Amino acid sequence: MAEETAATRVTGRQSGGDGGKKSPLATEHGTTTINDLVVTKVAAIAARETSGVYDLGGGAARALGSMTERVGVSMSDERSRGVSVEVGEREAAVDLTIVVEYGESIPKVSDAVRENVIKRLEGITGLSVAEVNIVVNDLHFPGDDQPEESRVS
Repeated sequence: MAEETAATRVTGRQSGGDGGKKSPLATEHGTTTINDLVVTKVAAIAARETSGVYDLGGGAARALGSMTERVGVSMSDERSRGVSVEVGEREAAVDLTIVVEYGESIPKVSDAVRENVIKRLEGITGLSVAEVNIVVNDLHFPGDDQPEESRVS
């Protein structure tokens, strides 16, 4: 049996198709196509609303976003930072990079993020979620956001 590629995993276009499974996005009256950006935003919001998640994205992306925000320039949509998606006709696959609050159980937070992302994506978009991969790249410690006091006045 041949291994499944990312394209067949997401689109379900492997030989044999989807086994006759109907999609709420394709009816006898027409089809609905959901843009990758929509799936990205839903996944990002779902991840952020999960308890124990401090932020999304890698350290460099967060630092650049913070710096551009201070000067009033937005380089990209902050809501999509740390999220990568593959969207097919019936399925989506999601890759997330998250920062977890110190003291939280990383496995429990990851499971909660995965469950919430799947629930939100399937409920909002009608797409089936093939997988949600999570990279925890940092911990947030209490007080990290407070600016350092100046030594001179």
